[in-house]
Amino acid sequence: MSELLDPMHRRVLEQLGVAPGVRTLEVGCGNGSVSAWLAGKVAPAGRAVAVDLDLSLAAADVPGLQLRQADILAGPVHPTDFDIVTGRAVLHHLPDPGAAVRNMIASARPGGAILLIEPDFLPATVAEPAEVREFWDGWLAWSRDEHIDYFIGRRLAPMLSGLGLAEIAATAETAWYNGGSAWAEYWRLTVAELRPRLTDSGKLTGRVIDAFLRRCADPAWWTQAVAFTVVHGRTPDR
Repeated sequence: MSELLDPMHRRVLEQLGVAPGVRTLEVGCGNGSVSAWLAGKVAPAGRAVAVDLDLSLAAADVPGLQLRQADILAGPVHPTDFDIVTGRAVLHHLPDPGAAVRNMIASARPGGAILLIEPDFLPATVAEPAEVREFWDGWLAWSRDEHIDYFIGRRLAPMLSGLGLAEIAATAETAWYNGGSAWAEYWRLTVAELRPRLTDSGKLTGRVIDAFLRRCADPAWWTQAVAFTVVHGRTPDR
């Protein structure tokens, strides 16, 4: 996922003004690849902080990067003076994404930038052929039972607007990919990891999963599944 999405994430961060001396916060940092890059960009006078519930995947020896175990639902990250606060593919897993966004905003300085990147699985609902759409229908039914919101991306801009942010801008990027590509391999690995849970849920059968995986291995098959919504704005004066 980092290999697939980091280039887009970095591009938008640069547009928002990442430079030496800037103070950045990444919420839900995962393996820390974005924050490790940020640490290099804001050095030597800046500050790069990365928080997650589980830091086991993040490298702890990156110069200038401060890792903290924290729950964004519990409150803002202190000190609350970050110039840029970002999170990617984290809100759709949370039981109260609105609370998380409010705490992210409260972690930023007045006029600081908030950058959110989250999925919108609208393309999956019209995927072809029928056997692929059957897989995605089952996947989305399973995700609803797991309280994973794969359509949260479309609600981010109204959410930021309702919280008083200014200069809001939003785009969506989706990848067309074929079987055997990096995106197809991502889905193959993801489905392999989750397969017992998917079949135990009753939402997907082994037959449906195997048909999808055969497509993921077929270079002649082209598709798109998910659009990543990129939304950013500036925090209000406090």
